[in-house]
Amino acid sequence: MINDLTVMVTGAAGLLGSSITQGIVDHGGKVVLVDVNKAGLEKITDNLDEKSFLSIVANAGDPEEIDRIIAAAKKKFGRLDAAIHSAYPRDGIFSTKFENTIQQHLNDYLSSHLGGAILFSQRTLEFFKNQGHGNLIHISSIMGAATPKFENYVGTKMTSSIEYTAIKAALIAMTKYLSKYYKGNNIRVNCISPGGILDQQPDSFLEKYRSCCNDKGMLDAEDLVGTALYLLSDHSRYVTGQNIIIDDGWSL
Repeated sequence: MINDLTVMVTGAAGLLGSSITQGIVDHGGKVVLVDVNKAGLEKITDNLDEKSFLSIVANAGDPEEIDRIIAAAKKKFGRLDAAIHSAYPRDGIFSTKFENTIQQHLNDYLSSHLGGAILFSQRTLEFFKNQGHGNLIHISSIMGAATPKFENYVGTKMTSSIEYTAIKAALIAMTKYLSKYYKGNNIRVNCISPGGILDQQPDSFLEKYRSCCNDKGMLDAEDLVGTALYLLSDHSRYVTGQNIIIDDGWSL
């Protein structure tokens, strides 16, 4: 399906990144794994063939670091065919209520997350342009495509911050913008918007969330792998500028 493709995965030590990485390797691809979490990278590469991966500890939102990663990938594999940008550092602001939003945190959050995604796209897509082909996939969220269901959070310490919605919505808009901006360069840009990923959330939240879905409720990270492989493969060669939602009907 994706035999011999070389794919960069940022946030590779995270739930989504590690699952996507395993899916790529299982289907014959090679991976360039990027994360700030050295221990996490070591854990997910422990059972991988050294010929199938390159692991780099780096900040994927730093232009100089991105250039270093691309150069290292090209040196080892000779090319870089695609990139999946799934890096999204966890921090407390994700659960900050709107009325508690602070300017400095807001500025830092938007700069590091959205600004980082823009700069990652800039450096990666320019490399693809010079190379003559490429495929960029951003990971957004249903929170960027639909309004949060705030009632799901009642009785918990959780919420969905306005910053998170703004950033994830912007990634969807960026996908459309960039797919047109690089028209005629044999480059595709798409986006995946997953529903909630199961990760030790409170039972009360899980029950409310499940009531908004069709069958499963919260997803496992592995539930996104098939879509990622589809977007990497030639089966989607004319799919570009699209946002694919995977949420078991939550957003309907």
